[in-house]
Amino acid sequence: MNKYIKNSSRYFFLFGAFSLLLSCSADEKQTVTTLNQLVLQDDFEIDGAPDSALWNYDIGKGPGGDGWGNNELQYYTDRPENIVVENGMLKITAIQELYMGSGFTSARITTKGKFEQQYGRFEARMKLPSGKGLWPAFWMLGNNIDTSSWPQCGEIDIMENRGSQPLTVSGALHGPGYSGGTAITKSYSFTNSRVDTDFHIYGVEWGPNYVNFYIDNVLYNQITPEDATGEWVFNSNPFYMLLNLAVGGNFDGSPNSNTAFPQQMLIDYVRVYQ
Repeated sequence: MNKYIKNSSRYFFLFGAFSLLLSCSADEKQTVTTLNQLVLQDDFEIDGAPDSALWNYDIGKGPGGDGWGNNELQYYTDRPENIVVENGMLKITAIQELYMGSGFTSARITTKGKFEQQYGRFEARMKLPSGKGLWPAFWMLGNNIDTSSWPQCGEIDIMENRGSQPLTVSGALHGPGYSGGTAITKSYSFTNSRVDTDFHIYGVEWGPNYVNFYIDNVLYNQITPEDATGEWVFNSNPFYMLLNLAVGGNFDGSPNSNTAFPQQMLIDYVRVYQ
């Protein structure tokens, strides 16, 4: 990638001498590298819509109208009511309302076709909503999805959270033979914090034959080809990033009477290193 700086906008690509200090330790079975070359940074500094040079909107209820394959209940929009940059934050808001045949609205954005990278460290600093039936996620898909389909393209779930469990998040890999309910996954539980009251940094460090999962720079899981029950599809293609807040679906079920709306997912920044 050539050096590219967009001074007037809210993100930039660059090559520079930045250092990333990891506060975790690893045993001899874990591969840990120092990824210190910052190549993308979006700090969401300019109020308004997410920058169209970096982010796309996914609109609707999924290509088949089936809740994006997960029985989700929301209709994704590009309205500022559902997604806006404001006061240095990207805000994704889930609203309970009748809209285009759905009972909820929210938003989902991707970097597909605009920023895609194979290997590196991908991270975001976020504060999540809470409540039964909420499903915030920061994740990645292989850019060959249109030709190879899912799960052959591969999926890296950097962070998923069940809204009913504000002390726990998880990370996962999906591929052929290990997808959906059989994905390779592990949870991380907070002891003195919550996902809905504090900001945390959620990230992965992805290299040849491994994906490391981090919370606040603490390594809590590593997945390698030996863990996969099918083909390892994470060494052949760049991936793009997605951020979304789903309502309902297979992961945490539907909201209940105790789930308050509107609910908001706050993203302070997104950064990518090589």
